[in-house]
Amino acid sequence: MSTLPLDADDVARAADQLAGVAHRTPVLTSRRLDDRLGSHLHLKAEHLQRVGAFKFRGAYHAVASLDPRIRARGVVAFSSGNHAQAVALACRLLGVDATIVMPHDAPAVKVEATVGYGAEVIRYDRYTEDRRRIGRAVAEERGATVIPPYDDPHVMAGQGTVARELLEDVPGLEVLVVPVGGGGLLGGCAVAARAIAPDLTIIGVEPAERRAARDALAAGRVVEVPVPRTRLDGQQTPEIGERPLAVFQQLVDEVVGVTDDQVAAAMRTLASTTKQLVEPSGASALAAVLSGHLDVAGAQVGVVLSGGNIAPQAFADVVAPTVG
Repeated sequence: MSTLPLDADDVARAADQLAGVAHRTPVLTSRRLDDRLGSHLHLKAEHLQRVGAFKFRGAYHAVASLDPRIRARGVVAFSSGNHAQAVALACRLLGVDATIVMPHDAPAVKVEATVGYGAEVIRYDRYTEDRRRIGRAVAEERGATVIPPYDDPHVMAGQGTVARELLEDVPGLEVLVVPVGGGGLLGGCAVAARAIAPDLTIIGVEPAERRAARDALAAGRVVEVPVPRTRLDGQQTPEIGERPLAVFQQLVDEVVGVTDDQVAAAMRTLASTTKQLVEPSGASALAAVLSGHLDVAGAQVGVVLSGGNIAPQAFADVVAPTVG
């Protein structure tokens, strides 16, 4: 087995740094969901994390881990919303200037929150412009440090605390299902989970029309794919990171794709059974379980609900039954 970009000790250090700063989010259960699936679901409620998403964990750990002299020059991040908010809040807490590159079609609720945390926002077109090029140019001009949304060991270690907490709370877990956009969450969770439960089955979930993770695993290298038009805006990255891919190749059992309709159904089911509202990307892992992509009969299953940043009207539009 080749060397991974992070290990369980890195996740443990992140957990220490996040203690008392990030929320230890609850694990939710539903007898109705268990009866429907013939299994036992344990939903890690990261939509109840600070900024409404797991991203706060990695962003705070990454910014706080910078040398104070470097941190004082400010940071730059690029994101469709949740990483943007996370970096903005982390910088506010740590007294650091933040500049965030966000797409024009990012959900308004995410843009408003990012600005509300005190960050400067620079907009771009996700379908025609390269957010990484823009972010790096801004950072070079200002002498700031780029905090990547996923391809960074500190970010991944922070995200890995999600699985670390879940397995501490549910020690008998047999299957772990995690959304994958750029791969930082799944990569960090896989490292943390394998160290605690070596026989655990680990599944990643991405949009059906965006095969960045599946194509990268098949090719053995990072593959850039067209950005799909999907409601799963948190998973619209054109590729996964090199470091997450290295983890996937060694520790992740499978990656599956879910459609917008399957995600909408999962959001609707979650709202009716547990009274929880999550954004589309936040429900993608649950959608994979509910839609039958995975055989989880009789198993203890951990599912990460990764985010809940969606406006009430947008939520209603997504989950409204199709008429006609």
